[in-house]
Amino acid sequence: MNEKITSLIKELRKRTDISIIECKKALIKTNGDIDLAIDLLRKSGKTIATKKSGRITTEGVILTKIFDNGKFGVIIELNCESDFVAKNNNFLSFGKEILFLTYLNKYCNLQDLKTDLEKSRIDLITKVKENINIRRFKILKDIQIENYLHNNRIGVLVSAKKTNKQFLKYIAMHIAACKPQYFSPEKIPSDIINHEYKIQLEIAIQSGKPNEITKKIVIGQMNKFTKEISLITQPFVIDPKKTVGDFIKENNINITNFIRFELGENI
Repeated sequence: MNEKITSLIKELRKRTDISIIECKKALIKTNGDIDLAIDLLRKSGKTIATKKSGRITTEGVILTKIFDNGKFGVIIELNCESDFVAKNNNFLSFGKEILFLTYLNKYCNLQDLKTDLEKSRIDLITKVKENINIRRFKILKDIQIENYLHNNRIGVLVSAKKTNKQFLKYIAMHIAACKPQYFSPEKIPSDIINHEYKIQLEIAIQSGKPNEITKKIVIGQMNKFTKEISLITQPFVIDPKKTVGDFIKENNINITNFIRFELGENI
C-alpha cells in the first residue's frame, strides 16, 4: 500500500470512524475521492461518526473580539504546530494584534491581512521555533453583536437588532454547542437538500420496503436532517423543552447573522 493511499485511508477513517478495510474499499471504488467515499459509505448503510467535520493536523486558537460598543465583531483562527505554543503568551499576543488590526483596517480579504502582518509572523516564528499560520478571519457588523469562546477552540459571533445582551449570549453559547449551519430550513441551499435527498432515497430503497413506505421514510429523514442543521429548529441548550425559534419568538429577538469557527475544521 503506497503512502498516498495510506494517508487517504487514515483521513477517511478519522472523518467517519469506519473500519480501515471498509475505508479502503470505498476509496478504491471512488478513485480516492474522500467526499464521494463518505457518500458511498452512507448509502451502504454505514453510520458515519462525523459529517464532513474532518480535522486538520494543526494546533492553535480561535479568538474573538467585539469593538465599536458592540457593533463590530472579529473572529480569527490562528494555527501553530503544538498545543504548547498555542498557550504561549507571545502567540496569544499575536492573535490579539490580528483582532485589533482587522478592526482598525477593516480588511476585506485574508491576503491583505497576511501581507500586513508578515513581519510580525516571521518574528514570532523566530521566537517560538514553530510555523505560524493565520488561517482565516471574518467580521460581523450590526446594531448589536455578542461573542462566545469555548477553550479557545470554538468561537461564535452572533448579530441582532437591539435586544437583551444576556439572551444573545445564550444564543451564542447554543451555536457553539450545537453547530447549526443555517438560520432556518428555508435558508438551506437547494444543492445541499438535493444531495442529502439522493442519499436518503437510496438508503430507503435498499431497505426493500414498498414505495409508499419508502417515501414516508425519506420525508421523515429529510425533516430530521433540516432540523438538525438549522438554528431555529434545534432544541435550545439552555432549555431543551423549547427550540431556539421558540426562545427567539418569546423574547422578540431579531437574529441577523452568526459565524461559528471550530479549530481545525474543514473549510
